[in-house]
Amino acid sequence: MKKWFSTLCIALIAAFASQAHAGKAVNFNFTDSKGKSVQLSDYRGKWVLVNFWAPWCPRCKMEFPDLNDLDARSDFVVIGVVMDYGIDQGSAISTMQRYNLRFPNVLGGNRREPNNPAQQVGPVDFYPTSYLYAPDGEVVMFIPGVVSKQKLVAFTEQYQQANPTAIAQTEPPPAVAKTAEPKTGVQKASMSKSPKISSTDKKKVTVY
Repeated sequence: MKKWFSTLCIALIAAFASQAHAGKAVNFNFTDSKGKSVQLSDYRGKWVLVNFWAPWCPRCKMEFPDLNDLDARSDFVVIGVVMDYGIDQGSAISTMQRYNLRFPNVLGGNRREPNNPAQQVGPVDFYPTSYLYAPDGEVVMFIPGVVSKQKLVAFTEQYQQANPTAIAQTEPPPAVAKTAEPKTGVQKASMSKSPKISSTDKKKVTVY
């Protein structure tokens, strides 16, 4: 049964890959737990997975090994956003250390707060929740639940086969500094309200 279900999931991912175009994502701007600025535009040309988790969530901890492995890939970046840890950040920091999270993590506070980081990405109704951005800065997958490295890699491969031109255009020309790259096509992040995605665009985002 498991084998049949996995095959079906991969087939569905492949079917949606050619349709997985949504509107340009808001260029989120976070500050990670070490005080470093983290922006979507900094990672143009790479897959970016924004993963929302909480220290009290057992399912979140199940996916930490896969998230570390994905972030170790040269074409992939994982950004964790830890939320709902209460007034003390200690539980969030200790969880990062205990599970040796090697990707940057943002201390996001309470998801009920109006200025929480999810306002720059998308709805987070439970944990874990993840959003996948293609190398050209588009949101192409919504993952409500535990991330599977195998399925994500399969999706990215299918997407690249279906959109070779779009992926190739994200590669910066040689000898050009990152700071000199034009940042057209990606809107500036705003903490005041959530990014609006039209009903048409929602249909084009693959739900994992």
